[in-house]
This record gives sequence, C-alpha cells and structure tokens, in this order.
Amino acid sequence: MPKTLPDLLMALVHHDSTNPSLVPGGAGEAGIAQFVVGWLAEHGITAEIDEAGPGRHSVIARVPGTGGGRSLMLNAHLDTVGTEGMTAPFEPKIQDGRLYGRGAYDMKAGLAACLLALLDAKAAGLRGDVILTAVADEEHASLGMQSVLKLVTADAAIVTEPTELDVSVAHKGFTWHEITTHGRAAHGSRPDLGVDAIAHMGRVLGQLEALGQALTQREPHPLLGHGSLHASLISGGQELSSYPDRCTLLVERRTLPGETPEAVNQEIESLLTALQTDPAFHAEHRLTLSRDAFGIAPDAPIVRTVIQAATQVLGQAPALIGQSFWMDSAFLAAAGIPTVIFGPCGGGAHATEEWVDLASAEQCRQTLTATLRAFCA
Repeated sequence: MPKTLPDLLMALVHHDSTNPSLVPGGAGEAGIAQFVVGWLAEHGITAEIDEAGPGRHSVIARVPGTGGGRSLMLNAHLDTVGTEGMTAPFEPKIQDGRLYGRGAYDMKAGLAACLLALLDAKAAGLRGDVILTAVADEEHASLGMQSVLKLVTADAAIVTEPTELDVSVAHKGFTWHEITTHGRAAHGSRPDLGVDAIAHMGRVLGQLEALGQALTQREPHPLLGHGSLHASLISGGQELSSYPDRCTLLVERRTLPGETPEAVNQEIESLLTALQTDPAFHAEHRLTLSRDAFGIAPDAPIVRTVIQAATQVLGQAPALIGQSFWMDSAFLAAAGIPTVIFGPCGGGAHATEEWVDLASAEQCRQTLTATLRAFCA
C-alpha cells in the first residue's frame, strides 16, 4: 500500500470513481471506497462503509481520542465528474511538481492529505476523536454527505476542497426553478385562435433580466459579492407553422448567506404575479432544488486554529476567502458543525487537463496535522 502522498494520490486517481448520476454507466464510488478502507486497515485504523444507494459508498473512519478533547472531522468526496475529451484520465503522471489526472485537484489530493493526517493523529495520541468522512455523490446530489451526517457528528470540520492554501469561510448556494408559460395551439395562419406561449415567456425573461440587474444593486457580501440569476435552458413549440401551447424555462439563482430558498422563491412568484394582470398570460412556477449558501465567522475557533496552523506551515498567514461554487460544507454547517474549507493548489477542475501541485498537497497535509494537534489536544 502506498505511504507517500504522491504514491497515495496516484493510487486514488487510478481508481475510476466517475459519478454515475452525471455519466450513465460511471464506475461510482464502491471501488475507491474499498481501497480507502483497505489502506486504513493496513495502518491500523478501522473504517466502515455507508451505502447511500446501490454502489454509492462513503467511508467513515475514526481515530479515537484518549478522552476529554474536542472532535474534528476531515472531509473529502470520492466521486469525480466525467472524462470526455481526456486521454488516459486514470493513468496519473507527475511532471514539474504537478500530478495530472481526473480528480487529482477535485479532490483526491485533499482526500490523500486527510488520510495521511489521520495517520499523524493516530501517532499523536490526541484527547479528542479525529473522524474521516470520504463521501459519495458530492458532484451531483450529495447523497453521501446527507447519509453520513445521520451517523456521525463532530465539534468542527474541515472540508479539503481546493482553496489554493487560503482559508475559505463562505461560499454561494443556489436554487433551481422551472417556469412554464401556457398558450393555445393553433395553425400559424389563425392568430385569432392561437396564444403564443413562447412570446409570453419573453415577458418572463425580461422580468428575470431586470431582477438580475437589481441583484447587482444590493449590498454585496464582503467575500462573495452579489447574488446572480440566469436563464439556463428553454424549450417550447412543436413546429414552425403552429402557435406553441407551452414553453418551459429552467432558471438558476446563485444565493448568498442569509438568502433563503423561500425568499428567493417568493421573489420569482411576485414577478409572475405582476405579469398575470394580463388575463391572457398564464404561468406556473416550481422550485426544483435548493442548496444553502455557507458562511462561518472569521473568528470562530476552528477558523482561528486553521489560520494559525497554516501560518506555521506556510510561513505567512493565509488569506480569508469566499468561493462562488457550492460544496458539502453547507450540509455540515446546517447540521450544527462549525466548518471551514482548506485545500491545495492546482487547476483544471471539471476540465480536460486537471492537475494538483504536489508541494501544496503536502502543505495541506501538514496544516491538517497541525490543526488536529491544536484542536483535539
């Protein structure tokens, strides 16, 4: 079994863990989960599999403390996005201090850092428990994280998504919406009979564009800026010479900490209500999915501890940042676990060339270890 971080990361990348909810026929997490359990067992750490669905395996491991200390969870996800356009995505290679391959950056380097930090915790004899949650399905619906949180908790958590060795204390959330306008089908030569659902959707798009502009005028979040809204997909009509009887629009709204799905939903409902003063206009709207934004106070104990540990390792204080994309950290925070995000440097997440800086991955591991020794002592 590999013992150095580069060797361990190469083994993790070599395991295809493509999310099958994103890519039909994808390998899923069962294989890599079994590898992680075996690797931990070889190093004297007991781990268990939590199955959120068929083949959707997460790993839970614990290094028990001697008693009386605070517990800390290290978190990473096992799944990756697809590999279309990549050549040999699961044959990792090292060049100029970078390790290339699908998942190297997002986020198997963070997982490798967690695993090695777990070994360091075992050797340190800490008072508090150190817990690893390596979860399935983060790239789609977070089935793994939601299932694992029914089984474990901790006094704090670190999510090791990439942060370029900065300390992330906020990220945006999102809501997805489906809006359907209804018309009346008729021959294209009979405007007296037809009602154009697509034209009616044009009114909706105009209102959504105005709402998007209004969001830029609101008070910005100090790290995340403004919320946003965009029209993602639209469909409607059946043929060129017919009035379309329906048109469906899918919309994404990116949210800030403090913005609730209920409030965002009502904002769009109000927009549609205003349009329905025209008796010919008829629309339906539903919220299809929401994920909360995340934020933690910069002076929270786990944040201060990670900053101090990173400063020791890096020789300078890391920046406090926010990130635009969503992560499982929001679920941890919603479960009442103070959470911070800290991970390595690299590039190419979800792209055809993905890589992680190996020196930064080692610095991530060292920072995790220093944090454990301080927080769980």
